[in-house]
Amino acid sequence: MPAFRSLGAAQIQPIVRHLRGLQGQAAAVELPGDPERGRVLFFAGPALGASGCSQCHMANGEGGFVGSDLSSYAVARSVADIRGAITGPDKNLDPRTRPVVVTTIKGKTLTGMVRNEDNFSLQIQVLDGTFHLFTKSELRSIKYQARPLMPADYGTRLSRQELDDVVSYLMSIGRSKFVRPNNQRPGGRE
Repeated sequence: MPAFRSLGAAQIQPIVRHLRGLQGQAAAVELPGDPERGRVLFFAGPALGASGCSQCHMANGEGGFVGSDLSSYAVARSVADIRGAITGPDKNLDPRTRPVVVTTIKGKTLTGMVRNEDNFSLQIQVLDGTFHLFTKSELRSIKYQARPLMPADYGTRLSRQELDDVVSYLMSIGRSKFVRPNNQRPGGRE
């Protein structure tokens, strides 16, 4: 386990909240919006004026493959943290999750997420979910992008109520993942 002193307060606080949640000490937070409307926004495409999250992200086994699976994302996060991740995806960006643009020697350009890389090869997954494996000698350039693939305009594209609805949807599916029958212990044993 890495030392925590290298992390800043902004990264330590969510870890502590998550650990407290695992201990059953997390306070139940009221959902800020309507989870069902949030589900519709999550899965509807941007052409319909919705968020289109599912084009890249998966939730409850449905959706895209390029973004992270959000099924349990909201379990240990505050409403403000979730809303902030939606409206400011480029804040606190992990360098390992930056998109990459590769250009082959033949001039073909692809944009995607690095799924595997070593000194000699690079594997990326593009927006349609397809994987491409290259030897680095086949590539003219590899450019890591400073911004994520996720659009940064959700704060203006979606109303405050729509944001609350999407946040509520993520919180509701996260909660449902950790609800156990009354007499069942973790691991499925009674």
